Amino acid sequence: MAAFSELGILPALESALAMDDITDPTPIQSKAIPVLLAGADAYVSSETGTGKTLAYLLPVLARVDAAQRALQVVIVVPTHELAMQICDVGRELAQKAGLGIRFQPLIGGVSTKRQLEKLKDKPQVIVGTPGRIDELITGRKIKPHTVKSVIVDEVDRLLLGESLAEVRSIIKSTLLERQLVFVSATQRAETTEEAEALASDLVQVSAGGDQVNTAIEHFYIECEERDKAEVLRKLLHALEPVRAIVFMHRSANAEILASKLTHHKIPVVDLHGAKDNAQRKKAMDDFRAGEAKVLIASDIAARGLDIRGVSHVFNFDIPTQSKDYLHRVGRTSRAGSQGCAVSIMTAQEVRLAKRYQSDLRIEVRVGRLAGGIFHVDN
Repeated sequence: MAAFSELGILPALESALAMDDITDPTPIQSKAIPVLLAGADAYVSSETGTGKTLAYLLPVLARVDAAQRALQVVIVVPTHELAMQICDVGRELAQKAGLGIRFQPLIGGVSTKRQLEKLKDKPQVIVGTPGRIDELITGRKIKPHTVKSVIVDEVDRLLLGESLAEVRSIIKSTLLERQLVFVSATQRAETTEEAEALASDLVQVSAGGDQVNTAIEHFYIECEERDKAEVLRKLLHALEPVRAIVFMHRSANAEILASKLTHHKIPVVDLHGAKDNAQRKKAMDDFRAGEAKVLIASDIAARGLDIRGVSHVFNFDIPTQSKDYLHRVGRTSRAGSQGCAVSIMTAQEVRLAKRYQSDLRIEVRVGRLAGGIFHVDN
C-alpha cells in the first residue's frame, strides 16, 4: 500500500501523522486522497472506523491556502459532537504540521454573537451543523463565494428531511466550480441519488461499505426488560471493558441507568443527559481521559464520534434496523484492534439477532452470566 507521501500528502502532514503513530494509510484513504487532491467531486463510502475523516481532512489541509485569510472549506456534519471532534483533529494536525490553518466550529445551542466574534479571526475552514451554517450564510455573516470545497459528512443523516433543504441551500450559495464531497459509512440508493442530483459527475470511492469489521465479536444475552440494568451491571464487572459505550433510545431511561451504575461505583457519563454543549464536551473529555469508563449515548449523539480504545459496545435498547446495529458496533475495534458487541435482549428481541446475522453476514453468539463470569454457548 502506498505511503502518505506517495498519495500526494505534504511531508509536514506526514510527519504530523507519525507523531500519532499513523504511518500507513487505510484502504479508503489510499483510494480517496488522490481523487480529492485532484479537486474532483466524490462520494466516499466505507464502513465505520476505517479512517474516512482523515481521508478528506488531509486533502483539505493540503489544498487550503493558509496565506489567504478567507473561508475556503465548509464541512457539514449532523451533530455538535462531530463538529467539535473534526475541528480538534484538524487544528491538531495543522498545528503539528505548522500550516497556520484556522478551524472554526459553528453549531446550534451556542451564542451566535460569540461565533460571529470568532469569525472575525478569518478561519479558512468551518465545521458545523447545517442549520447554523445555513442561517449565517443567509444572514450574510459568512461569505461563501471564496469556498473551494464543501464536504457533507454522514450523508445518510444529512441528505434527508429538513437537513437536506439546508444542505442544498449551503451548496447553492457557493460557486459552481467548487468541489463537492459526500461521505458515508453506507451506500443507500436515496442518499446516493440526492448526492448525484447536487453533483452530476461524482467519482464513487468505496472500500467495503456496509460490512462489519471482522475484528468485532458479537453476542447477545437474553433477560426480562426489567432486568436489563442489572444484567448490564454484571456484564461490566464480568467483561471489565477498558471503555464501553451503552446505547439507549430515551434520555429519561438513560438518566436512571446512569444513576444505578454510579450507585454501584461504576464511573459513567451520560451524553443523553448533557443539557448543553459545555456538558457534552465535559462528558466526552472525561470518557476520552478514562475518568469514566462507560458512556451512555443515543444513536444520534454517537454518530461519527471517533474515540480510541472503546473495547465494548452494549446495546441496551435494541436497534430494529441492521444498518443501525452496524453504526453502533463500529464504535469499537477502531484501527484494527479487537472489539466486542453485546446486545441485551428480551425474548421478543432475539429475532433481531438473527436479522443482523442474515443482513450483515456475521455470527451473533449466545452469552450467559453464571457466577459473575460471562460464558458463551457453543
